[in-house]
Formats: sequence, C-alpha cells, structure tokens
Amino acid sequence: MQKDFSKQLIKGKIAELVFDQMFREAGEYTVIPFGYESVVPELMQYTKGLDRSILDNIRNAPDFALVSHEPKEVSLVEVKYRSRVDMDDIQKNAQAICDRWKLAWIFIATPAGFYFDKCTDLIKTEAVPTKLSEDLVSKELQEKYVVLLTEFIRQ
Repeated sequence: MQKDFSKQLIKGKIAELVFDQMFREAGEYTVIPFGYESVVPELMQYTKGLDRSILDNIRNAPDFALVSHEPKEVSLVEVKYRSRVDMDDIQKNAQAICDRWKLAWIFIATPAGFYFDKCTDLIKTEAVPTKLSEDLVSKELQEKYVVLLTEFIRQ
C-alpha cells in the first residue's frame, strides 16, 4: 500500500512540475505555487489562532495560481496526473474542488495529452474534458512536455 501511495505521489509531483514549467515556458503566464505544501509551512507558526475550517480550506487549496499577463487574470488550478481519462474520477475531483474553490480550474496530465477546464464545467451532466488549448500553450510546447511526462512516468 505504501509503495502505491508513494508512486502516485511522485506521479502527481511530476505532473505539477510539467504544468509549472510548461506554462512558464509559454511566456504568457506567471505561475505561483499556491497549494497546501506551499502555504502551510509559513502558516504553521500561527495555527493556534486559526479556525479549523480555515485550515481545512488551505489543506484543500488548488496547487497553483496562474496569472495571465494580458489581460491580467488569475486562475486557481488543481493539477492531477491520470494514466487515462476517467470521467467519473474527473467529475468527483472537480466537485470536491468546487465545494471549496468555486472558480478553480483543473489541469489533467495524461500520456495522451493535457486537459484544462473550469471545475464548474466538468461537474455538469454530459461534461467532457477539453484538451488544453493551443491558444494557451502551443502544440509544439505541449508535445514537448507530453514526451517529458511519459519519459518520467512509466505506466
């Protein structure tokens, strides 16, 4: 069990690195680590005064804030690695994110490519994940990072 957990954790971290580097390299975005691992170490010194619900929200925070340069827009993004697209799994994850972070997005890294959607769109009946737009990240850059992803993650 521990081996499987560790393997999944490492795959998730690789997907986060792929997202971070790919969007930075696209050059139109500032990528800011936002998730639990980034925020909590700083906050731990203040936890005695924090409400439990605040800590729960922080524990479930999306992984990144993605800031577009023109026009200036901020999107909170949860990053997931999946070996394949499973709509039930995606909708379950999107719903959990929406419950706390209504305007968040989800980025799904798979060996077949990348998907990027608003969580609110994915929880709708008949929803289908959308391939990452070439308007956001060029096809060539996406292909480069799919190759990197698959080099590091053997299914």
